[in-house]
Amino acid sequence: MQNFILHFAFCILHFPMRTLGIDYGTRRVGLAQSDEGGKFATPVDVLNVSSPELAIEPILKRIKDEGIERIVVGLPLNMDDSIGPGARDAAAWGKIIAERSGKPLVLVDERLSSFMAEQHLADRKRAGGKMTRGQRKERLDAHAAADFLQAFLDGRLSPIEL
Repeated sequence: MQNFILHFAFCILHFPMRTLGIDYGTRRVGLAQSDEGGKFATPVDVLNVSSPELAIEPILKRIKDEGIERIVVGLPLNMDDSIGPGARDAAAWGKIIAERSGKPLVLVDERLSSFMAEQHLADRKRAGGKMTRGQRKERLDAHAAADFLQAFLDGRLSPIEL
């Protein structure tokens, strides 16, 4: 039985599948999605909400409509690797989505994803892309989700056990 569980966990983490990356926030929830082969992450949407609970139904709809098979939620760990209240909230919220969707949940470290997303958007602007401050702010969370989702898909981010 233990071998089956280990094999199942390996498949969930490493088998190519359409994955939804979620950058949890209390006002904005960033979404990124992988291709069907589970190789490439793309920013797809930012949900502006007055509370994270209001993002659950639109996310469940996306999971169903897009054939999502796995959910990856970023945890904002503290810089000393400890798990603070924000990370606990994100994990609990992710578990609700996993339970309601029936899809496996993977938690990953997303500490530097917003910084990396800001760098990508700044590079894009320097390369001639037109983007207002408001558009940049609006897209940041989806790009952050895409950054940590891509790192997970590439094997550069390991799952976190809580």
